[in-house]
Amino acid sequence: MIGYLINPKIGAWLYNVFHHKLLGILVFMLGVNQSNDLITLAGIILFSHSAMDRVFGYGLKYETAFSDTHLGKIGKNEEIQWE
Repeated sequence: MIGYLINPKIGAWLYNVFHHKLLGILVFMLGVNQSNDLITLAGIILFSHSAMDRVFGYGLKYETAFSDTHLGKIGKNEEIQWE
């Protein structure tokens, strides 16, 4: 999220790198390979966090805005009208 303070392009890039499931898998595999429980746990947390973001509808970000994701727009929908 700190990247978004600089600009949306950097924010989206950093968010996407750290929320890509492959990064979690690679960190997990590194931890297993090195017999390092802390790195293994970090990989599990990275992967799980990314997966939960997808469950809640937070996809990988586009450079236009934080609310623009590959799963659709997130946040308040101004077009909804209640009757």
